[in-house]
Amino acid sequence: MNVPLWAWLALGAVIVVMLAIDLLSHRGAHVIGFREAAIWSTVWVAIALAFGGIIFWAYGVDAGTQYTTAWLLEKSLSVDNLFVFALIFGYFKVPREYQHRVLFFGVFGALIFRAIFLGVGVAVVERFTVILFAFGAILLWSAWKMLKGDDGEESDQSNNIGVRMLKRVIPLKDEYHGTKFFIKEAGKRYGTPLLAVVAAIEAADLIFAVDSVPAVLAVSSEPFIVFSSNAFAILGLRALFFLLSGLLERFHLLSKALAFILAFIGVKLFFQAGHEVISPSIPHIPTWVSLGVIVISLTLAIVLSLRHPAPAAVDGDSTPESTDEPAGEPVDKH
Repeated sequence: MNVPLWAWLALGAVIVVMLAIDLLSHRGAHVIGFREAAIWSTVWVAIALAFGGIIFWAYGVDAGTQYTTAWLLEKSLSVDNLFVFALIFGYFKVPREYQHRVLFFGVFGALIFRAIFLGVGVAVVERFTVILFAFGAILLWSAWKMLKGDDGEESDQSNNIGVRMLKRVIPLKDEYHGTKFFIKEAGKRYGTPLLAVVAAIEAADLIFAVDSVPAVLAVSSEPFIVFSSNAFAILGLRALFFLLSGLLERFHLLSKALAFILAFIGVKLFFQAGHEVISPSIPHIPTWVSLGVIVISLTLAIVLSLRHPAPAAVDGDSTPESTDEPAGEPVDKH
């Protein structure tokens, strides 16, 4: 796949422009309602699909299918991110009107991490195809942890690696000061709890990249496809969070579907590595099959979740309260 430099520059320009528009549109502290989140989610999905249409037109059906599959895979895996983000916001009692600001920096950080990880991942796979076995093992392990319910269950964010590292650099205050990340008292600089939340979100982004990068490399090894699909999936993450806020627990089977998808992609990586390293007789799972598995798994999970609600959801206890101060503990001062 021969991608000219101007195409990379155009992709980068689109991402920067959309980030700028998103930041300027939400520069004031306010609560993101369902309608606003739905509009922005529609915008991000439309942009992602339009870009996919360009890929289909410029590089053919195979490249277009790879992009669509990778984008949908990353979009579905991002749902697991949302559970963790909600947990972090609850622990730090982040007022709802400040949450969109934190998530903007989370999205920005995720883009940087994915770009680095994907660049390294593609380079390593090109030189050492056998690494795909290790990637497949990572995904299978992640699927097993998700199936057991170990992923994102820890509610105590005081041990979050991002927060612990931040505390070594700057002392933290307990009180929020609007959307400020730093304040000065008696000539000394302090970080606000909002800064600690950003650190926790960035640490979560880093961990999620460990699963995400091997998963997308199972779909395509083309740098342009893997980065663009990740970028457009991540750009819509913030709007998706507010769109699904309060509804995540209702889709209680989504975690099972995501675990199945991760396991399937892990097995696909084993087949792919075996095909290239061991013997060409080992079958290679086509991309369109992966796309079908993702779509069917997500659809079934959503439909079955709605038709068979979890007991807590039926009692009305699982949906988080839409308050400005979710339950949780504030960050320690030191």
